[in-house]
Amino acid sequence: MMMMEKQTRANLPMATATVGPSSWRNATIKEIQVSQSCVDKGDKGLDLGRTIDPLPSLRDNCAQQSNTVVHGYVKETRAVLVRLRESFLDTNEEVKSLLRGKEALEKKLEHIRKDIALNKMSTEVRCTRPMRERERDGADTLLERELQHLYHLKKALEAQLRSVQKQLQILDQSRKRLNAVIQERNRVLDLICHAVSSVTGGRTSRTNSGRASRHQPSDKSMMTFGANGGYTQQISFNMSSGTEKRPSPTHQAEERLGTPPSDPLGPYTPEAAAAMEQAREARQRSVALRKEIKDAIENTRKLRDTAHAAVNGGMNRKVAETVTLQQHLTVASGENRHAIHRSQRWYDATEKARYYTVGPEMQSDLEMRERLNRPLVRVYQRHPGTNLPEAQDIIRGAEGLDKSLLTTSRNIGMLQMAQNRLQDDIFHKRAGASVDSSVVRMRRRLANHRWVVGSV
Repeated sequence: MMMMEKQTRANLPMATATVGPSSWRNATIKEIQVSQSCVDKGDKGLDLGRTIDPLPSLRDNCAQQSNTVVHGYVKETRAVLVRLRESFLDTNEEVKSLLRGKEALEKKLEHIRKDIALNKMSTEVRCTRPMRERERDGADTLLERELQHLYHLKKALEAQLRSVQKQLQILDQSRKRLNAVIQERNRVLDLICHAVSSVTGGRTSRTNSGRASRHQPSDKSMMTFGANGGYTQQISFNMSSGTEKRPSPTHQAEERLGTPPSDPLGPYTPEAAAAMEQAREARQRSVALRKEIKDAIENTRKLRDTAHAAVNGGMNRKVAETVTLQQHLTVASGENRHAIHRSQRWYDATEKARYYTVGPEMQSDLEMRERLNRPLVRVYQRHPGTNLPEAQDIIRGAEGLDKSLLTTSRNIGMLQMAQNRLQDDIFHKRAGASVDSSVVRMRRRLANHRWVVGSV
């Protein structure tokens, strides 16, 4: 109807017979056309206004859209915050684990220092042996090698301890950086629920279920980033443990899904990404370091036990050799004593024979049959050339017996000297075996390291 009216007004027929001038008529027609043009523009403006003009509910709609953007951003920030807290807790647990490894390393280092002190005490005690037994032997070589080995293990453990202390500092820096990022991200979460179940869709998070299950796969909740940026990426709120030797299913799923790109104006800022990456690398290095600590402690224990057993075995063999030599010396001493007794009996018998041969000291003590001028000899010597060699034979026999006594006395002196030396050697061997046995007992008694250096 409106279009028809427009056409009617536009095609208004003019009177064929005109009385007024043409200029006057043309001016009127022109005014009508201008008016018609304004009416058309007004109608088009109305139609365009009905199409693009905002509704009266613009304020409410704008507020609702702003609230939706804010709520989406806050939810995404809460998701990032959950992930940051998981990384913070994993880093904190790794710090605790590495501290326990450090304590074990310090304990083993203390044991090595006590073993070094025990080795030095063993050497000092062995120096109290008699001079005859202080000659360098295999036990001294074993003690020196054990000392060198212990010094080498001590240096290796000290280097490992320095690495652990440095890694603890790195973990502490990563933890502080994560805490700063968490505090910064948490500034926009004052008006939203902080419960993790509200993020994970009701599934239990590792934070609520305890850190004991941190090596087990956990459920993942997906969130879409980009309520105010226009990009969408799916992320996992339950991070896989950075302390596992192999990637967990959760970590593998995160690798498949990809890490969302960081946005300086978005929930996942470059600082948050850098802090989480630094913490993850620190945890991985800490896991490898704890494995190295465990291997180093086990290797040190085996090598120390082997060296300790080798020294004790060498000392026991030395004691056995000393006791064996002592027994042989005791047998030789008995044979020597027997020889001394035989020689002394022979000396006594020879001396008695010499007394019988030489005769009494006073002539008045001689019997008639023992005298050189006995009646039978005087009668025999009445003829010429009847001298008897009895006196010369007696003199030569006495001289021979004197020589025998001197030789026997000299042999007895040599036997007695050998006996004294044997007795001294037996005493020294007994003292050396006693010292070595006391060293072995001391090493066995102090092998448990339940003693204080300087109190033994």
